[in-house]
Amino acid sequence: MTFESQIKAVLAGVLAISCALTAIGQDAGHLDEESAARLFPAKRPYSPYAGRNFPTRPLFGDTHLHTALSLDAGLMGCILGPEDAYRFARGEEVVSSTGQRVKLSRPLDFLVVADHSDQMGFAPDFLAGTPNILADPKGRRWYDMVQAGKVTEAFNELLQDFVAGTFPEGLKYEPGTPAYRSTWRRIIKAAEGANDPGRFTAFIGYEWTPMPNGNNLHRNVIFRGDTAPVPFGRTDSDRPEDLWAWMDEIRNAGHEALAIP
Repeated sequence: MTFESQIKAVLAGVLAISCALTAIGQDAGHLDEESAARLFPAKRPYSPYAGRNFPTRPLFGDTHLHTALSLDAGLMGCILGPEDAYRFARGEEVVSSTGQRVKLSRPLDFLVVADHSDQMGFAPDFLAGTPNILADPKGRRWYDMVQAGKVTEAFNELLQDFVAGTFPEGLKYEPGTPAYRSTWRRIIKAAEGANDPGRFTAFIGYEWTPMPNGNNLHRNVIFRGDTAPVPFGRTDSDRPEDLWAWMDEIRNAGHEALAIP
C-alpha cells in the first residue's frame, strides 16, 4: 500500500467515526419531563432543591418603629432619633433613652423608621423650648408643666387637642411647613446613610396618622428607592381612599410606595 493509500484509509476511518458519533448524538435526544415520565416509574426526587420555587432565606426586620421625632414617643421619654434607630438595627451598640448600653443579639435585615405623619419633629423642639413653641400660650403652658415634672398631664392635654383637631395653629408641624420639611429631609438622609445593599436595607417611610372620631386608621407608608415626596398627612385627608389616590399620583411621578394597615 502506498503512502497516499494509507492517508486515504485513515481519513476514511476518521470520517466513519465522526458520522457514527453524530448519529449517536442525534439518537440520544433530550430527556424532558414528559420523556422521563414515560421511561421511568415515578419516584420521589432525591435532590432537595428539585422543584423548589420559594424563597429559602427569610429576612427579619421592623416596619413600624417610632423615634423621638414622633409626638407620642418623643413626649413619653424617647430621645433617640432615626440615625440611632438604624445604627441599632444594623447591630451596633447604642445608649438607650434610659442610659443603658444595648445591642441586638442578631442585626436586622431591614428597618422602616415610621414616625407619625403629623407633628413630625414637634417633640424635640417642644422639649427644647424653641422660640416658636414658647411664643404660643398653650405651648408655654405645656412646656412649663413638663419643666414642673407634670409630663403625663401635659401629654394628655396636648394629645386631646391633637385628636380633637383643636391643636394651636402656631404649633402645627404639618406637611408643607418649614420645620416639617426639614425633619423629613433628616429622615431620608438617615435612611440613605444606613442603607447597605446586600447586607441591610433602610427603607424611607412614615406612619399616616388619621384619627376620625378618635379611631385609629393608621397606615405605614413605605417607599421604594432613595427619594420620597413629602408625606400625605392627616390634614390632607383622613380617608384611606384618598391616601391610595395620592399613592397613585406619586407613582406616576416615579415614586413607588405601599401602605400597610
